[in-house]
Amino acid sequence: MAHISINSDYSEWGSSTDAGERARLLQSPCVDTAPKSEGEASPGGLDRGTTSTLGAVFIVVNACLGAGLLNFPAAFSTAGGVAAGVTLQMASNERTYQEVVWAVCGKLTGVLCEVAIAIYTFGTCIAFLIIIGDQQDKIIAVMAKEPEGAGGGPWYTDRKFTISLTAFLFILPLSIPREIGFQKYASFLSVVGTWYVTAIIIIKYIWPDKEMTPGDILTRPASWMAVFNAMPTICFGFQCHVSSVPVFNSMRQPEVKTWGGVVTAAMVIALAVYMGTGICGFLTFGAAVDPDVLLSYPSEDMAVAVARAFIILSVLTSYPILHFCGRAVVEGLWLRYQGTPVEEDVGRERRRRVLQTLVWFLLTLLLALFIPDIGKVISVIGGLAACFIFVFPGLCLIQAKLSEMEEVKPASWWALVSYGVLLVTLGAFIFGQTTANAIFVDLLA
Repeated sequence: MAHISINSDYSEWGSSTDAGERARLLQSPCVDTAPKSEGEASPGGLDRGTTSTLGAVFIVVNACLGAGLLNFPAAFSTAGGVAAGVTLQMASNERTYQEVVWAVCGKLTGVLCEVAIAIYTFGTCIAFLIIIGDQQDKIIAVMAKEPEGAGGGPWYTDRKFTISLTAFLFILPLSIPREIGFQKYASFLSVVGTWYVTAIIIIKYIWPDKEMTPGDILTRPASWMAVFNAMPTICFGFQCHVSSVPVFNSMRQPEVKTWGGVVTAAMVIALAVYMGTGICGFLTFGAAVDPDVLLSYPSEDMAVAVARAFIILSVLTSYPILHFCGRAVVEGLWLRYQGTPVEEDVGRERRRRVLQTLVWFLLTLLLALFIPDIGKVISVIGGLAACFIFVFPGLCLIQAKLSEMEEVKPASWWALVSYGVLLVTLGAFIFGQTTANAIFVDLLA
């Protein structure tokens, strides 16, 4: 497959090709397009040739483990039990993901991919803020020694205030800078934190507290539609495809064989964490499990309180990474549409970046303050995760095989094309079904 930069297509959007070449001033690793000379650092911190294989594993795992982890027990309940949930999980190179789609599938599909990434990262940022509020509510209840579900506390313990304060003090400052090199150091701590959360959920299942009484333990799905309604969480949880391409390019040995080991190790770790959390969390609470499983545990449980603190720390470092990806994609779309180059002047570039960040941050914060739980957010954007996992890779596979000039197509060629068609069909069905269900059941109910 020929390696084509998306910059070669920028001229189709306007009179200035320079807009594409110079857009890298604002771009994170998710959209970094310009090839680097040897030893030159990437502006986002994922430098080509500096990430070790083990470091790449942790970054990919960190891309998987996040908001979806807490929603997995509820997904098992929706799917109809452990058997259906596990079955659902098991079924489930350019510089960037969208660059691959642009190079292989062309401008239209590339634009659709970029729009999907922008919406997906925006929704994920909302979910992150909701998680912060969920965990802070429980921690504050313990510190204030308030009874479970008590209301009428001081104004500074109000959920809207605590979310806003945390977001302005920590998330906004981390989101404004152009570089996100800290993700290499935060990934390890974030992954360790999710391991702790899973360990606590497993331990609480084996040795449950006396006051925790599970609801009905479903053993089979209520209908085949119920199984597909759990797909958004499964896809949302395992979606690391957008981050994988820049991680591959940042490795010291960016080879397919080495990358295969990275992906395998990352998926084994993610699968173990998700299965442990999903199975034990569901069996502990049954159908009564909350969309955020940690909310089902008593506030005064100190071991769970530490798990909540780890989740907050993980979210605080994950929001800026997702924000950078989404902000850069939106910026790229705007520049190509306008055909306007990014100014070389550092002051003007900074003003543009700050304005974009503030708009993104305030919109996600406002929505997070009035959306009740992460389940509603994940149900909406989970279908987009299915597109990244199934639809766009399937389209790339089909297009790559169709571009081959062989007159006689071997059986392997037809098998791969058929596989690509299957991926696209499956992904399109999951996206359509889950999105329609989210609109009519979660949003309009």
